[in-house]
Order: sequence, then C-alpha cells, then structure tokens
Amino acid sequence: MFLLSALVAAVATADASAAQAPAIKVLSNRADLISAGDALVAVNLPPGTDASKVRVKVGKRDVTSAFGVRANGRFEGLLTGLANGRNVVTARVLGGKGARIAILNHPNGGPVIAGPQVKPWVCQDTAKDAQCNEPAKFELQYKSSADGQFHDYDPGNPPPDLATTTTDQGRQVPYIVRLETGYQDRDQYQTAILYDPSKPFRPWAPQKGWNHKLLITHGASCGIERKSGEAPDVMNDAALSHGFAVLSTALDNAGHNCNLATQAESLIMAKERLVEEYGRIRYTIATGCSGGSLVQQQVGNAYPGVYQGLLPQCSFPDSWSTGQQLAAYHLTRLYFENSTKWAPGIAWTPDQIAEVEGHPNHANVVIFDTVYWTDLAIPDDGCVGVKPEQTYNAETNPGGVRCTLVDYMINVFGPRRPNVWSAPEKKVGHGFAGIPLDNVGLQFGLRALRQGKITPAQYVDLNQKIGGVDIDINPVSHRNVADQPALRNAYRNGAINETNNLKGVPIIDLRGPDPGAFHDAYRTWTIRARLERQEGHHPKNHVIWFGHAPLIGDAQYATEGLYAIDRWLARVEADKRHVSRERKVADDRPGDIQDRCSQIPGVEQVDVPGVGKVCKNKDVQTRFATPAMVAGEGIRTDTNKCKLKRHLRSDYYPIDFTDDQWKTLQKTFPTGVCDWSKLGVDQRGTIPWMTYQDAKGRVVYGGRPLGPAPKSKPVG
Repeated sequence: MFLLSALVAAVATADASAAQAPAIKVLSNRADLISAGDALVAVNLPPGTDASKVRVKVGKRDVTSAFGVRANGRFEGLLTGLANGRNVVTARVLGGKGARIAILNHPNGGPVIAGPQVKPWVCQDTAKDAQCNEPAKFELQYKSSADGQFHDYDPGNPPPDLATTTTDQGRQVPYIVRLETGYQDRDQYQTAILYDPSKPFRPWAPQKGWNHKLLITHGASCGIERKSGEAPDVMNDAALSHGFAVLSTALDNAGHNCNLATQAESLIMAKERLVEEYGRIRYTIATGCSGGSLVQQQVGNAYPGVYQGLLPQCSFPDSWSTGQQLAAYHLTRLYFENSTKWAPGIAWTPDQIAEVEGHPNHANVVIFDTVYWTDLAIPDDGCVGVKPEQTYNAETNPGGVRCTLVDYMINVFGPRRPNVWSAPEKKVGHGFAGIPLDNVGLQFGLRALRQGKITPAQYVDLNQKIGGVDIDINPVSHRNVADQPALRNAYRNGAINETNNLKGVPIIDLRGPDPGAFHDAYRTWTIRARLERQEGHHPKNHVIWFGHAPLIGDAQYATEGLYAIDRWLARVEADKRHVSRERKVADDRPGDIQDRCSQIPGVEQVDVPGVGKVCKNKDVQTRFATPAMVAGEGIRTDTNKCKLKRHLRSDYYPIDFTDDQWKTLQKTFPTGVCDWSKLGVDQRGTIPWMTYQDAKGRVVYGGRPLGPAPKSKPVG
C-alpha cells in the first residue's frame, strides 16, 4: 500500500512539473506540413516566467532574437531559414524546463502532401528554377471614390480620389489593397488585403484594417494542365471592403487542376504563407461556381479545417462520383447515335432517349461528353504542357504521357492491375492508374421500362449492347469493372465525397435552374442527401437558396451569402460551450438563414417547418436525373460500383419478356443486377488528412492518414 501511494504521488508530482514546462505551438500550419523555410511559432511560458531567460534554438542555431513578448501577449517569433526536412526546435528557460517540437519543412516548390509531382511540367517564363520558384511581386491598388474602380496606387503621390472603407469591426481605413503574386507548389498564388503602406504590418501586430477572416476564391470547370497557370481573381470588393483577406491559387482552379490532392496542398501552403505575413486567421470561407464548388466540397471534406464555411454555386459534390455520370453518358451516346446501325429494327424517339438518360435534352449529354469526357478520359487527346511527341500512343509511344485525369492522380488512386479495363487481347496497363468507375449490373432504362416509356425489346437491346470502354476509351462489348485498389482509395481519400467530415461546416448552396448545359441542379440536393445519411436527420448545417437566375440563383446571392455565413461563423466562434462543433453549427445558425426560393413569377413559396421557404412548384428547380438514377440509384449518386443481387424474372412483373429476350438478359447480367438498397462496394467515409508521400518524399500510393498534428513535448 505504501509503495502504491508513493508511485501515485510521484506521478502527480511529475504531472505538475510537466505542466510548468513551456510549450511550443506552430501557428502558421501543422508542424509536419511547413514549407518554404518559414514558420510562425509561439512559446507558451509558465506563469511568472521571465521572458528574457528563455532561449530558443533550431538544432544548434540560436534563434532567440527572432522572439519577443508581442502586443498580443504571446512570446512569439517568425522562424526563417529552416532546412528541408526535420528541424528540431527547442525552447528552454535558463535553469529550468524546456520543450521541443520537430518541424518538417518542405520545399517552396512542393510537394508537401501530394507525393511525387507529375512530369513534364512547364514553368512560367519568369521562373528561376525547375520548381517554378521566383520572388513574390507586390503591388498596391486603391478604390476610387470617383468611379468606384480599382487603380494603381503610388505611395509617393497619393491620389485625391482615394476612398475609405469601414470594416465589419467598425474601423475606418484608406481603401488601399496590397496584392501579392507569387509561386508555390510550381504554380501561382495571389493574396489581397487592406494595407496602409505608411504603417508596419507584422503577424503579431497586424494593421487594424484586417478582420482576421479569409475568403478563398476558386475557378471553374474540371481540367488537366501540366504547366503553371494563373490564380483566380482576388480583388473581391464585397470581402475586401469589410476587412477580409482574399486568397486563391492556380491549383485550386479546377479547370486548370482537377486533382484533389494538389488542390488541397496548394491551399495549405498558401494559407501558411498568409499567416506568416499577416497573422492568425479566425476562419476561412470558400466561394466559387461549378468547378469552384467542386473544389470547396471535396477539399472541405477530405481536409477538414482548410475551410470553416462553404458558399458553393452551380454545385458539384466532387469529381469522381460525377465521373460515373460522364462515363454512362459516353456509353449512352455511343449506343443511341449508332443504334440504327446496330439494331435496324429498333428505333428510339428523342423522348425515349431522354427517359433513359434522365435529362430531357440529349444535347446535355453531348456537351458533357465532348467538353469533359474527351479532355479527362481520352489518353492521347493531348494536354496543355505536353508536347505531341511526349504524348501517349498505344502503338507508337506506349510509354508516353497519358493525358487523363486518373493518370494525373495516380498517387491518389494507385497503379492499376493490367487488363481490367483492357480488351482481353491487349496486354498493357502495368504503369497506368486504376479507374474507380464501374457499370456491372447497371440496368440502363429500368424506370422507363417500368413506366411503359420504352419497350421490353428496347430495354433488352440497350443493356445487351451498352458495353464499356477499354483503358484507352475504345468501345468494347463487355461492361467495365472498377479497378482495385482505385475504387477503395476513391472513397478513403475523398475523391468521392461522402460528406462525413462536413457535418460541422456551415454550407449555403446558391442555386438556379438547370439550363441544360451539364450543371444539373439535382447536385445541390445530392450534397443534402449525403449529409442526411451522415447526420441521421435534416442537416442543420446545409442551406439552399434557390433563385430564378440560371446556375447562380441570383446575382446578389454571392455577396449576401458571404455576409450571412460570416454571421453564422461568428456566432459559432463565440460559443464557448464544451459541445461538438457540429452541435454549435446547428444551434448557432441565425434564424433568418434558412432554405429559400426567390420570387419567381408564377411560383409560390411555402413555409416548411424546420426547413424554411421552398418553391411550391418544384418543377422550376429542374432536378433531373442520371442514367444510374433511372436504373434505381438514389439522388446521393455516390455508388461507383453497386453490390449485386440475383437477377430474377419476377422482379420485372408485370412486364413480360419473350424467352429469347430473357435469355439475352441473363447473358447480359450473369452475376446479378444492382441492389441499390445497400451501400456500394468499398463505400465508406473519407479518412481526413491523407498524404501521398512518406517522410522522405517517396510515393505512398492510395495515401496514408497523417493523424493528429504534432505537439511539443517537455524536456529537461
């Protein structure tokens, strides 16, 4: 008993002693994701510690002079000159205890989490090295009180029409913006912030014009370019005038780069740099339409904490559940535009084609196929930054660069096993990326058949001949089987966004009617349906504003949404209860931020308890479908490979097939048909914060979780 008491007392004494040790906190990023040799660091000192007796070192290098007790009360400093790799930082009180933390620094040119970079890559003309590095450039712009536009600002000759602005903190400042353009991760970034050039601006003593909030802007589309591009515009008056900093990167422009891993990596690096220049961020809001919504929602789920609030417009949930729709459209287009040649006795009307494809206009399918499938799936179509002689050709250059999104993301999906997508006679594919798309068991046109919109003969012929494509997107007669481990990885890493890490993120989705040009409006409700599955109820963090303007809903929605989600986040920030963030986001939503439907001529609104205003005539919301939805999939549309059930003739009752037709269907579905009542094969929630490299920068195909951020440990 005495021994036990002594041990307990010793442990208690050790705990108390450890509590009095300093603690090191890396403020600008996770300690294991630092880049470019700089890190903003604070040392939390025990009460009563004399700061003049604290010594800070990086390895054996004394860096104490970089630190001091700042106006914010922290003992804080900006470390510079960190070596690539592991840097051990120690802080010690003379004659007392200390702490240490390992900072893992990565090159400014990357990578940090995305793994070995794609090659070839063409840098901008002004690059100083092969990683596209060059010194950042700064310029000043001011808003004119005369014309309301931005113009170049000369500090030596201040203009008479310099406007002022009052931030949301009630501080009136000259409306001068510092615009920074630089390069990280082999591509461009930009930041903009209110800035008075006559006054200092330090991360621990920022100017009063910054409200410590950040807006990230995004580009559109979904594409692949192997060269440095341009960052989306950051001169956002609605945000800057209220005191927000605004940031963007070329790699978060999905039309330039549709790779989830490098989208996230570029934002992590750019946010770190902003903190090291200007100070800590209270919260970050994202905005963008189409591909801009895609980046927000897939990065927000895969790397929770990059954003705290989302403002998607023309919504896409991610790139790879959308890829399933594109793949199906490519096949239906091949069938319908050649069906008279394949089956002269079977004719399809435009209405019947629409019933199978889930959209009233076949032109929507054509646009999808020609704009995206060609650019993202055909390996020898060419890609920006790759010379023709470097491009893959199955016969003349089988080792060339494959200009597909899946090969661009090989670190994420992993190499494919040979001959899964290839025709049996083709022996290629050992170095290609796996493809997480599948149509085995998919009953194309099933709903149309049940509703009597198409005949049994049409249904049988369609499903018999729809087939698939090989690894080079050449038509083949057999259905496509998703590659493994690519399918499993697509769910693990968030390429298919299961929204399980978005439950604590306020989202205001800004949506207008579907114009029939691949921005299908149902995707707004796709995110809601996925959140409903995760949260088990109507999601309290998801709001839909539906307006009359195609795609965007209303020209004012983006600005109104920014200020609304800012109010929401401010209330969450002020909530000091010891409850989950998900609970705070639900409880702290302002009462006026609800679903709404703007006044559309001839469309009534109704109040739904707990939901808000919705369109009484929901036809205006044009929630069309996909071929898989027509086959039985729900609006979540995140089943990239369905689980199968027995294919029974009785399941079609009262539809009657001839014996020959049924034999054909049995051959078409030898392993069964989709069972949409079950989760798909390997379907699971996204694992947050995946990295595709080890500590030495070597590739980890399919990724590994980073785990919790490193913390300092007491020493001495």
